[in-house]
Amino acid sequence: MFPDKARDTLLSALNKGGEALMKHLGLTSEATVKESISSVVTEADLASEKVILEVLQSTAESYNIITEESGYLDSGSEYTWVIDPLDGTSNFAAGLPWFGVIIALFHKDIPVLGGMYLPVDKELYVTEQGKGSWKNGEAIRLTDSGKLEEQLVAYSFDFSDAPGKTESEMEILNSLSKKVRNIRSTNSLVDFCYTADGRLGAALNQTTKIWDIAVPWLMIREAGGKVTDILGEEICFDLSVSAFDQNYTILA
Repeated sequence: MFPDKARDTLLSALNKGGEALMKHLGLTSEATVKESISSVVTEADLASEKVILEVLQSTAESYNIITEESGYLDSGSEYTWVIDPLDGTSNFAAGLPWFGVIIALFHKDIPVLGGMYLPVDKELYVTEQGKGSWKNGEAIRLTDSGKLEEQLVAYSFDFSDAPGKTESEMEILNSLSKKVRNIRSTNSLVDFCYTADGRLGAALNQTTKIWDIAVPWLMIREAGGKVTDILGEEICFDLSVSAFDQNYTILA
């Protein structure tokens, strides 16, 4: 489906990105607001993206690249790398350990390979279409973990000035809190990593982009879990230039 060395490229890019983040962790760095006060970018985002792009662009394959910070780099390929060089930027800027790197490889509009790296804990999650999901080289497989009321569930949301959006989120949170053991949230890839390896029973987020959820979508499915949008419908990704940065909801 894709060259075997794409896996090596993925692992190298994840590790290089994680190393760049750790070099910046704890340093005084001004966070710049992007589209809203809950969406910021730091020097670490840019440093991680730089080294990841160096790895991906050093290979013989000229794949398209989509990054959270730089946008769409079109090479006319059927394959596309989708990168979040620092997921959990607000956590990182506050000195919290809930952050990491996410990289997916798409064939057309379908994720076929991906990884998430939590550099503080040195936890590396990798997934491949049709082959499974792994954490630090060990296969992970989800099983029916029992009743919903026995589960810890991650529910994340961001500030929004859209009319009624925050009120709607609060209604969902209120309802959900009465049906589960407890609510936990890092509002980052950590929620999906912990769902993939079974530490959390589920994760829900209504404000995500393709670079946030492409790898969790593939990883949790390959581990035996179910991933849909908030209405229970199949998530369909769109990598077209006009739509790649659209919002997605996810329930895993």
